[in-house]
Amino acid sequence: MFKGSYVAIITPFKNGEVDYETLEKLVNWQIEQGINGLVPVGTTGESPTLNNDEHKKVIETVVKAANGRVPVIAGAGSNSTAEAVEMTEFAKKVGADATLQVGPYYNKPEQEGFYQHFKTIAEAVDLPVILYNIPGRCGAGMTPETIARLADVKNVVAVKEATGSLDQASEIALRCDITILSGDDSLTLPLASVGGQGVISVIANIIPADVRKMTDLILEGKLTEAREWHKKLFGLGKTMLTMATNPIPVKTACSMLGMCTPEMRLPMTPLEEDKKQALKKALQDYGLDVK
Repeated sequence: MFKGSYVAIITPFKNGEVDYETLEKLVNWQIEQGINGLVPVGTTGESPTLNNDEHKKVIETVVKAANGRVPVIAGAGSNSTAEAVEMTEFAKKVGADATLQVGPYYNKPEQEGFYQHFKTIAEAVDLPVILYNIPGRCGAGMTPETIARLADVKNVVAVKEATGSLDQASEIALRCDITILSGDDSLTLPLASVGGQGVISVIANIIPADVRKMTDLILEGKLTEAREWHKKLFGLGKTMLTMATNPIPVKTACSMLGMCTPEMRLPMTPLEEDKKQALKKALQDYGLDVK
């Protein structure tokens, strides 16, 4: 159902407030560039530092700006099951096509807790659910067995795999028929070799057309051609991934390309000057016009 290139879209700020006008412009540009879909208020969208009203307004703004042209997968997760249900109900009400549900963070549930959490959300709201498995940020993650159990739950349609493990993805593919989306740009093609069918991408914020070209080739089974795009994308993506915590590098890159201000909210802090220069060089080496 949800395959190809999806952008984990940034949330632009201006003078400490969400810049909804720029957000609309970014949505339109992404669609013009050919992105398959939009994922607002994920980690890249700085969801941890948006208040509840802002979170909802960002979802609604993206849905309205997209206007049905591409699917919107709204970040609606929480470490509180009741809060995740409430946010998912809102996403459905304003017209989102699906929700991205991050694993409960900090409270570190057992595998049964993961299962009951996502099952409760999926059964409470009739909206497709993409599971988000990212133990590095959440402190705990789902096993392939748990994901396979959830694949049998109505509305659970995909998993965003950000464990960094090809073995994990292989086991998921062996145990169930669920769409696997990469949560790491550098692993989109490797994951395709074991059943991955796309990516929820960070670097698509700045090069959506190129990410789309690679995922189109993957879905067409043209992995040799896709490998050439992987090699082109890999250097830039890896540079951004390793120099600082996401979304610091991508937000800085967007500002360097004149797309938004570099503003972030604490505890995210500006990129150090030496790293800014390295990022600028990486963008220029890729062929982008840095402001």
